[in-house]
Amino acid sequence: QVQLVESGGGLVQAGDSLRLSCAASEHTASLYMMAWFRQAPGKKRDLVAHINWTGSNTYYADSVKGRFTISRDNAKNTVYLQMNSLKPEDTAVYYCAADRRWVVLATDYEYWGQGTQVTVSS
Repeated sequence: QVQLVESGGGLVQAGDSLRLSCAASEHTASLYMMAWFRQAPGKKRDLVAHINWTGSNTYYADSVKGRFTISRDNAKNTVYLQMNSLKPEDTAVYYCAADRRWVVLATDYEYWGQGTQVTVSS
């Protein structure tokens, strides 16, 4: 069982930056896909960004494109989400997810972290 532990969330003001980290309990090179999802109160869990194991393929939701950057360091077994120019609508619990296969949907990911709260005040 792979364990994922997120960190880096917090309360910031609009326009600020945060970097989320997700540390995996095993070599991330074996986790083909890693992703960040977010879920705001009363809303479904949405994909924010994903990255394949080499980092050669990334995807971003339109709402974060140009502001967020996903990256991974397989030597440190960690995936990151750099979030710049944060907006109040970015407020959510952010979850790290991983799978050994090429997957896209939240329902397809096998491993999940516990989530970290990001709150952006206006």
